[in-house]
Amino acid sequence: MIAAVAVFSFMDGILKFLSMHYPPMQVATLRGATSLPFTLAPVLIAGTLRDLVPRRWPMHLLRGCLSVVVISGFVFAVRSLSLANAYSVFLSAPLLVAALSVPLLKERLDWRNWLAILVGLGGVLIMLRPTGSGLASFGAMAALVGATAYALSGIAVRVLTRTDTTVSVVFWTISLMTVFSGLAAAPGWVGIEPGHWKWLLALGILAATGQYLLTEAFRSAPPSIVSPFEYTALLWGVGIDRVVWQVLPSARVLLGGGIVIASGLFLIWHERAAAPHPPAQESWQ
Repeated sequence: MIAAVAVFSFMDGILKFLSMHYPPMQVATLRGATSLPFTLAPVLIAGTLRDLVPRRWPMHLLRGCLSVVVISGFVFAVRSLSLANAYSVFLSAPLLVAALSVPLLKERLDWRNWLAILVGLGGVLIMLRPTGSGLASFGAMAALVGATAYALSGIAVRVLTRTDTTVSVVFWTISLMTVFSGLAAAPGWVGIEPGHWKWLLALGILAATGQYLLTEAFRSAPPSIVSPFEYTALLWGVGIDRVVWQVLPSARVLLGGGIVIASGLFLIWHERAAAPHPPAQESWQ
């Protein structure tokens, strides 16, 4: 999981670089288009095309639309924010998933979960507080919109995986995101600069590698063990920002991000403590 987060962080660094040269919707289209061949290749090699057959088209369409909001929100955010600042807001997504699962999935949360969610959202408000420098309000709001869409997409996955295969969910999400964002980007499409093709190749390779590592992480251990390491993204974001763009997050962002991370970790710990322990030989897939 640590390796997966690192790979995705470098991929996000490329997205930030591309956002300085191309419109956000075009960057979203390039993100999907470059990863599609690497997503489809293992299925073709294994001869398991039947696994791609979708069973819940409306949910796939919904997740495709949400993915456009997620990636375009992130690209909008990193155009004006550092990676670390954008990550700090995006890391509120697990809190939003927990909160939204109550009305959408009819799940129940006790008062400790709600307290952690409220404290974590308080951390988001600390980061969103407008000032003359640091976290720009438009970029922060774009990140928050993207995080909310990511949370809704995560809930949609819970419903989709009841009937559809994982590879089907991944393939159709990326395909529909590419088509929808491509249609939005078409009127203002900017020609790809020759020197950027190598970055697009790297984007696809990193996306495929990160997805493979993420899948293996969740295949090897329960989510409650693996998920906390997702928060290492903030460390990678700080490091990449410092080395590549020579910037560091403000104290307010570090404080708010720390509160969000602490709240998210508590939710994971509390869920693990309350859940029945599975047999040792079982693994989550």
